[in-house]
Amino acid sequence: MTNQNILSKLPYAKPFLFVDEIIRIDENGVEGCYTFDENLDFYKGHFKDNPVTPGVILTEVMAQIGVVCLGIFLLNDTINSNATIALTSTNIEFLKVVRPNEKITVISEKIYFRFGKLKCKMMMKNEKEEVVCSGEIAGMII
Repeated sequence: MTNQNILSKLPYAKPFLFVDEIIRIDENGVEGCYTFDENLDFYKGHFKDNPVTPGVILTEVMAQIGVVCLGIFLLNDTINSNATIALTSTNIEFLKVVRPNEKITVISEKIYFRFGKLKCKMMMKNEKEEVVCSGEIAGMII
């Protein structure tokens, strides 16, 4: 399965698609990137005159790249358009802020994939290679 095939199977569309590119992917993990457009609606009020990307959005970016893209890859051709993706747990530590127009990279390492549940250890880095946030995310494709 090519990176473009994986991206085409993502169940998201702009403005809620947070994957620009898959850099590498294999059965053990994935690395991908996303650049936060300054015109995204949440920047208008979070925070007033000092826009910062909300932690829930950072978590979503990690989930889309690190769990959903990897899950699609692992399931390969067995996933269909009727599949439902559900987040089952998160444990994220936030260390730095992400501002508009920043490019981040998500590195995800598979902890396990069994019974339809994928759990991954994740890290998000900024362009300076600083860790922005890290933790674990799990989800199911049903």
